[in-house]
Amino acid sequence: MPIYMDLHIVDGITAKGAAEAHLQDLLIQAQYNCTCMTYWVDESKNSAFCLIDAPNREAVKELHNKAHGLITHQIIEVASTVVESFLGRIYDPESTELLEGKLKVFNDPAFRILLLIQTIDPILLVNNVGKDKCDDLLVRYQQMLADTCREFEGKIADQYENISIISFVTAFKAVAHALKLQDVFSNEEKELLQLKISINAGVPVTKSERLFGDTIQAGERMLLVGKKYQIAAASIIKEIHNKNHFKQQQDSIFTLTITDEKRLNQLINVLEQNSGNKSFAVEALCKSMSMSKSSLNRLTWSLLGKTPNSLINEFRLNKALQLLRKSGDTIAQISFATGFTSPSYFSKCFQNHFQITPTRYLELLKEIKK
Repeated sequence: MPIYMDLHIVDGITAKGAAEAHLQDLLIQAQYNCTCMTYWVDESKNSAFCLIDAPNREAVKELHNKAHGLITHQIIEVASTVVESFLGRIYDPESTELLEGKLKVFNDPAFRILLLIQTIDPILLVNNVGKDKCDDLLVRYQQMLADTCREFEGKIADQYENISIISFVTAFKAVAHALKLQDVFSNEEKELLQLKISINAGVPVTKSERLFGDTIQAGERMLLVGKKYQIAAASIIKEIHNKNHFKQQQDSIFTLTITDEKRLNQLINVLEQNSGNKSFAVEALCKSMSMSKSSLNRLTWSLLGKTPNSLINEFRLNKALQLLRKSGDTIAQISFATGFTSPSYFSKCFQNHFQITPTRYLELLKEIKK
């Protein structure tokens, strides 16, 4: 059966109250063909998250409604391995003692700090330095990642495409890990790997259907932010970390404000919505952002170090790179899907930006997959 994680928002929730509700679930779970695996509770945020093996979402809702009546605000399907990677467990903590002979009471928040690390597309790295040096660099990167995770008690929660996600319980450890990663690689290695780091924080279930989906999406977008070699940190990280420490690290860490985050998300949303529109240009971006050209230029330059026009072009090219890597579409199809007026113009822009033609990229991709 599938496994689900749900979110309950309950004013004044306590660890004991969550334990009592969980016990009520356990008493009748068989009636709904469910297995209540564990839960997380955060008293400070009035929230609890349940992990349940169930036939479907409706069974989860009906079980909770009958057991204790607490409203389920959101339910997502998850993989137990992914939950364990991000949160460290899928069953109750082993050290939990029984209260009153039957209640397992523990206050274990699901709030996590996520460190996102992005490296260059490996096909581009092969093209730039050759396969042998590419392999050496990526092996060193993975080794340094593993070593620093052990040092700072981080857990590699996910790795996809050219992004690694490390999960931390504390912001202090996450920031220290990020700074250490910046130090262990030379500037030459960071340049070749095009190493980018962002730090964000959040809870596992929100509006997204992906575990920690909203936090991860924001973290991915933050990888675009800041100067070369700077770590991009969300406003919440500064709030829960030592603010004086951030002042001391201002050359290494770019901290976004809440306004920055909203503007960045608005920008990327607009670009996503118009990625295949060949007529979409700076004027349309200004209109969508409700900004003048000069204001938009100040925004994109201060946040991303790019003009609006270069931002639109780079966004299209990066989108095309993703499609080349995994879609299986032809170069012509990808060129039109990303808003270019012709395959030849797309190929020219692609080569100018990535120093490789789309055709050669696909050739190297096939060679590496053999």
